Amino acid sequence: QLQLAESGGGLVQPGGSLRLSCVASGSTFDLYAIGWFRQAPGKEREEISCISSSGISTNYADSVKGRFTISRDNAKNTVYLQMDSLKPEDTAVYYCAANARSTRLCVTDMSYWGQGTQVTVSS
Repeated sequence: QLQLAESGGGLVQPGGSLRLSCVASGSTFDLYAIGWFRQAPGKEREEISCISSSGISTNYADSVKGRFTISRDNAKNTVYLQMDSLKPEDTAVYYCAANARSTRLCVTDMSYWGQGTQVTVSS
């Protein structure tokens, strides 16, 4: 079993920045691909970024490419999402999730999910 806990959300003005953290408990964290997902009110949950177990491979949704950066520190069992140039449309609950079936890929039905952290971008 793996437990994930997100933190770092909050209220920020358009153009501002936030850094989300996802801390995992469990000895196999460094074997899993980790993804960040978000869900806005009335919308489906979407994958916005994924990082491989080694941290070498990353990918991003077009909506956040060039503004968000995913990284991980396996020694700290933590994955980060640096969010810059935030827009009102980035407002959502952000979740991190782990894929126990892959070291590289994130999928819709990830193995483990955190509880989420709210990000609100508003002036």
